[in-house]
This record gives sequence, structure tokens and C-alpha cells, in this order.
Amino acid sequence: MTISQVQYTSRKLAEQLRGSPYMAVISITDPTTPEARLDPLFRHVLRLSFFDAVPADEFMPACPGLFDYHMAAQISAFIEELHAAPFEMSLMVHCEYGVSRSAAVALFAEALTGAPLEAREFTYEANQWVLDQLLQRHPGLDLDMPTPLISRERRVASRK
Repeated sequence: MTISQVQYTSRKLAEQLRGSPYMAVISITDPTTPEARLDPLFRHVLRLSFFDAVPADEFMPACPGLFDYHMAAQISAFIEELHAAPFEMSLMVHCEYGVSRSAAVALFAEALTGAPLEAREFTYEANQWVLDQLLQRHPGLDLDMPTPLISRERRVASRK
């Protein structure tokens, strides 16, 4: 296994991190905002820009600013290339708030590589449209979406 761990976070936290050549980044921003200011020590970075939106129907994906099949192909190829590398690294995915888009891509990366996903139980708000587009590239890939109850159980258990 080359990708040893997957994590997701907000843009703000990603911009505060010290870079590492052993951590790859998928940087997701809104089309109306500038690129994230990531430490240049992150050598493997895929930058994408799309809104956290779900189209009203299957004919909407052609609208500017929505996640599409081409972006799904870029993410898939980036993860597969990292996973085939001869050295171990972790993968961090960030979006503006670290809740929906980054969670969807992180869930996909976990399913594709088998690498553990940190804070997986909080990914229940993952953007379903993003997940669907990514999964279309890999029919039969098993992705288990957590429910909100799992994250609540973790928060309650940690207080005891």
C-alpha cells in the first residue's frame, strides 16, 4: 500500500499546515475564490475548483462550476498514480469548510486504495453528486457511507 492514510480538512487548516513531500494534497476551492495558499513543500498537489452543489437533474452537469466527469477522472488518475508510487505517503483532501466535497473525495480515496480514513465517521455529509461521479469511474467499488448516529456515538463515548 503506497497511500498509507487519507484525511480531509478545511481550507483554513490546510493553509496553516507545514508542507511535506510525503503528503499529497487534493485542493478544492470555489470557482469564486483564489487558489488555496499551500506550503510549497507539498510536492504532489491536484487543484480543482467547483461549487458544493448537487444538480437538480442529470442534465445539469454541463453548468459551469459544477463537479463533472472530467474532474472525477482527474481525481481518480491522481489517486491511482500516488498509490502506484514506490514510496509511502498520506493524502489530504481539503475544501472550503472541510465537510462535503473533501469528505466525498476522501471516502472515494479510502475505497479505492484501502488506506484508512481519519475521522471517517464524520463524512456522513459528503456531497452525493461528487461521490456518484467518482464511483461511475469504478463500477463495483464498495463504498460504505457512515450515518450521523455513528459520529454522535463517538462524541458521547469520548466524554465518558
